Amino acid sequence: MREKLLIVESPTKARTLRRYLREFEVEATLGHVKDLPKNELGVDIKHNFKPSYTIIPGKEKVVARLKKMAQRVKEIYLGPDPDREGEAIAWHVAQELNGKRDIKRVLFHEITPRAVREAIKSPTKLDENKFNSQQARRILDRLVGYKISPLLWEKVRQGLSAGRVQSVALRLICERERAIQKFCPKEYWEIIVRLLGQEPPVFEAKLAKINGKKIDIPTGEEAKRIVDALKKRQFLVSKITLDEKRRYPPPPFTTSLLQQEAAKKLKFTAQRTMLIAQQLYEGIPLGKEGNIGLITYMRTDSVRVSRLAIDEARRFINAHFGEGYLPEAPNIYKNKKHVQDAHEAIRPTSVYRTPDSVAPYLNRSQYALYELIWKRFVASQMGPAIYEQTTIDISAGEYLFQAKGSVLRWPGFKHLYKEEKEKETSLPKLREAEVLSLKEVVPKQHFTKPPPRYTEATLIKELEEKGIGRPSTYAVIISTILERKYVVREKGQFRPTELGLLVTDLLVKNFPDIMDVSFTAHMEEELDEIEEGKVKWVETLKKFYKVFEKNLKKAQENMTSIKSTGLPTDIVCERCGHPMVIKWGKNGDFLACSNYPNCNNIKEFTRDEKGNIIVLGETEESCPECGSPLVLRRGRYGLFLACSGYPNCHFTKKIEEKTEDQLGNCPLCGKHLVIKRNKKGIRFIACSNYPNCKYTSSLKKR
Repeated sequence: MREKLLIVESPTKARTLRRYLREFEVEATLGHVKDLPKNELGVDIKHNFKPSYTIIPGKEKVVARLKKMAQRVKEIYLGPDPDREGEAIAWHVAQELNGKRDIKRVLFHEITPRAVREAIKSPTKLDENKFNSQQARRILDRLVGYKISPLLWEKVRQGLSAGRVQSVALRLICERERAIQKFCPKEYWEIIVRLLGQEPPVFEAKLAKINGKKIDIPTGEEAKRIVDALKKRQFLVSKITLDEKRRYPPPPFTTSLLQQEAAKKLKFTAQRTMLIAQQLYEGIPLGKEGNIGLITYMRTDSVRVSRLAIDEARRFINAHFGEGYLPEAPNIYKNKKHVQDAHEAIRPTSVYRTPDSVAPYLNRSQYALYELIWKRFVASQMGPAIYEQTTIDISAGEYLFQAKGSVLRWPGFKHLYKEEKEKETSLPKLREAEVLSLKEVVPKQHFTKPPPRYTEATLIKELEEKGIGRPSTYAVIISTILERKYVVREKGQFRPTELGLLVTDLLVKNFPDIMDVSFTAHMEEELDEIEEGKVKWVETLKKFYKVFEKNLKKAQENMTSIKSTGLPTDIVCERCGHPMVIKWGKNGDFLACSNYPNCNNIKEFTRDEKGNIIVLGETEESCPECGSPLVLRRGRYGLFLACSGYPNCHFTKKIEEKTEDQLGNCPLCGKHLVIKRNKKGIRFIACSNYPNCKYTSSLKKR
């Protein structure tokens, strides 16, 4: 019988470790074994926020098995993940096995035979500061969730939730949506000329300055004046600037960088990325080799890499790509301020396990993520890409044009890893003082665009930059606000729902500190300081609760209740003339008459880009197949027309949504066109010069 017991949190990790540690019994906790109770606060606020941990329902047998095994062995090693959550699992297991005093903590930063043996030879003690940091976060989240959520149930509807970090992330999404709704496009023009030198081909140059000043062409009339003037000018090459630009490789992945890049390149959600990364870390069966961990620990803020890994990467690059791709000295990357440097960057445990060599043992998603990690790490130790950049200044009287070209002369790290699509632009051979032939002048109208909605990648980047949450929590934050139906994902972008906007408005008004980005970021810094032993966790909770309790009392008295009345709108009920309000049911939001129960009129609705309500229902159009009225519906991909005779008739018609920068100019006066809405909520095109110009057009006819 084995005399040593190793306890980890994952069955997959346990299977891998059994291969390397024949002298150990290896068992898994299946995640956390203890937590705060589900149906009560579980925190004694009056006695220094003392938590009441209980065995998680369903984990009783796991704990009993571990206790029984602990009685049969002489040494106990705890090896959950080397982060705060892993430390909490280790701490709670140790509490349950308190009859065994000699308990060692081991940290597996990668799961390979060499790394595992080294970790076992160098055990450490349980880290009380790291556990207290996790405990403080858990209690903070419990206080916010259990104190604010019942208030939302009372004031808005049952089943809502608030979270210390998730609600701030939701606020960012809602504020971006409001910025989009308030945005007014501004017209501007650019002037492009197509020119020919003594040698082909024809090339393009853009107007950059007039009389030495940067250009601002706000109207079509001004653009036309410039075009007419240019047709009379001589175009002359005034200056040619050649420059060499070096683009250095990006660092290996941190958790947030991996989530961002996997979202952009692989279309993975943060949750999916972390799930697959966990599988790669814990071990993949590689045929005769057995289970091998393919990557280092995947929850890290650091870009630091061990010298052994750097040396291995440099040997690989030299052997497989040649000396030209290998810089003279290793590339060393610096961490940002306040980064937790306990773990290396995410990298392959061996660069010699190339993606192609392990491909037969991986599913498609595992292969895609491993290839991304492997290429990023190897590329991080390669030389820079070298570009030759050419800038040509072209004078035409008081007008200065510029043509810019960029050609890749040496790929460097881009031979292996491309960050984004890059368009190379070649220019013909020209000489200074050369006279050019004008082939065409092209005025181009543009409109400024609103800020884009957040994608998963851009939201994670924003959260990281503002210090909201930690990379290990981003996946949970995003999945929570989606599950609560506070946001929806449309074409890969997050749009807040009516419920998300309402909850955010109520929380911002009543809990200004909790919903403040800077306040939340400061709390994250304090949690880091608890882990570093600089701050006592109870003191952090006391400071937080002093502010929170004051806001909570005010909110209980002053928060607006819309549970029975609904959210007012300017839509009028066509049956009784009373205003309609937004209410929420099991299937989402809807418009209801405020005169209920005297009037039970309800309608579906959506909002346009300006935030205006569009009532869904019958239109003036008829179904081309059966003649029944067509109705406006809202689907997964936006608005569409459907036959009211469904299910007897299945006709549908997609609505092509036009944006204002696609409309062009008014055919009567030349001003730019805009989208407006009439009293019935129907959108139409109108001239921005109204009332001087009364041109209108149907969106459907265009």
